[in-house]
Amino acid sequence: MSTILIGLLIPFAGTMLGAAAVFLWRGELKPSVQKCFLGFASGVMIAASVWSLLIPAIAMAEHQSNIPAWVPAAVGFLCGTAFLLMLDRIIPHLHLNSDQAEGVKSQLGKSTMLVLAVTLHNIPEGMAVGVMFAGVLSGEAGVTMAAAFALAIGIAIQNAPEGAVIAMPLVGAGLSRRRAFLFGAASGIVEPIGAVLTLALTGIISAVLPYVLSFAAGAMIYVVVEELIPEAQMGEHSNLGTISAAFGFVLMMVLDVVLG
Repeated sequence: MSTILIGLLIPFAGTMLGAAAVFLWRGELKPSVQKCFLGFASGVMIAASVWSLLIPAIAMAEHQSNIPAWVPAAVGFLCGTAFLLMLDRIIPHLHLNSDQAEGVKSQLGKSTMLVLAVTLHNIPEGMAVGVMFAGVLSGEAGVTMAAAFALAIGIAIQNAPEGAVIAMPLVGAGLSRRRAFLFGAASGIVEPIGAVLTLALTGIISAVLPYVLSFAAGAMIYVVVEELIPEAQMGEHSNLGTISAAFGFVLMMVLDVVLG
């Protein structure tokens, strides 16, 4: 269990590492750097959704039931998308480079809503890691400890620039570097919490694993299409976000294939 606990905490460590950039990086992040970071995160999440979540979900479904293997993947994916859509409409949050808050009206400050925006899309990442380790414990086909760690490491790698992207603007908004670091790190705490809850729930009934894997994939793709890609393409046109997404995709794909 200690090995699994380490795996569940790896993505959060990536967020903390990125948020710590406020102590080393003077000044604000340039828009071009933000685009690279956000594009890279998009590529990692897309690849993780396919290789680490959907493909194992289909492989599990083939061994579990008489229904077509694509059914759990399709149902779970659409439910995950709907779940994030609901959270997007409910939770008050503010995206980078935007003055228009989303979600229900609230009196929360700008800094808090910026952190909530990142926290919102960290939820499916935590779920993804949790359900992968649940698959390891269940002994289901297609999920190995190495594959679970590959996903955790891949998410941690993309969490590092995300942590910097959320923490650095908070310094520009007037927060001390220490508080900006704490806010940036706090945005990632939902990942180990979500991972533990998902691990506990899916550990009860292994038959739902294909659905939950696909659910996490749908939620992650929602975040990529709704938030990361648009933010990576904002402002003056460039190909930086697109190129970075390609590198992120390849890195996650290689991690999953080599380690998984």
